[in-house]
Amino acid sequence: MPTQHIVQSYDDELKKLSTMIVQMGGIAESQLACAVEAVVKRDSSLAEDTVQNDTKIDALRDQVDDLAIELLARRQPLANDLRLIVSALRISSEIERIGDYAKNVAKRSIALNQAPMVRPVHAVPRMAGLVQGLIKDVLDAYITADSAKADAVWARDEEVDELYTSLFRELLTYMMEDPRSITACTHLLFIAKNIERIGDHATNIAELIHYTVKGEMLTEDRPKGDDTAYAVVTAPGGTR
Repeated sequence: MPTQHIVQSYDDELKKLSTMIVQMGGIAESQLACAVEAVVKRDSSLAEDTVQNDTKIDALRDQVDDLAIELLARRQPLANDLRLIVSALRISSEIERIGDYAKNVAKRSIALNQAPMVRPVHAVPRMAGLVQGLIKDVLDAYITADSAKADAVWARDEEVDELYTSLFRELLTYMMEDPRSITACTHLLFIAKNIERIGDHATNIAELIHYTVKGEMLTEDRPKGDDTAYAVVTAPGGTR
């Protein structure tokens, strides 16, 4: 992503900054995959490992902060370089939040394992798969400075929202049909919301990539497909 500079060490520092961002993103993507696997397989041991591994992302975030601040102070960057460094700081924050939400999914899976299996759990891997695709593509866009690919990720977040809304409605219906499922379904609702929020952070990164490459923020409103705040679910028997 960075352009060539007369001072080779400056190029090396900018490359190191970008490499750490990509490493953070790769760990966060893996964390989400492990957390979802823990949900599906009811594997509390894997969930515990996922929770513990979140410290790797936090450590890299600290390193990114330190290097970026050092570059701002010592190199006094302008234009493209300034956008690159400032965006790296903000992107690392977004990835750190992705890691936090993946950790939350893993924690919820441990609690979920204490309750009987419920049917709607099958929708979680599909939703997570969409979000993992967003993370992978937005990291590719970051590596290649591809604003068009970043913009495509930004637009695809609506698919995640729509799937979340569908799962939200299914879980509420399931709880009304069988009150014994309320505890498990509540944990699944929180898991689904965490995954949906990861998608939001991936699209935030896409916006930052667009800004880094183009020098301007996206001016359009982000397409949203989450209407759970207005959801009306019909109970068995036709009542609301």
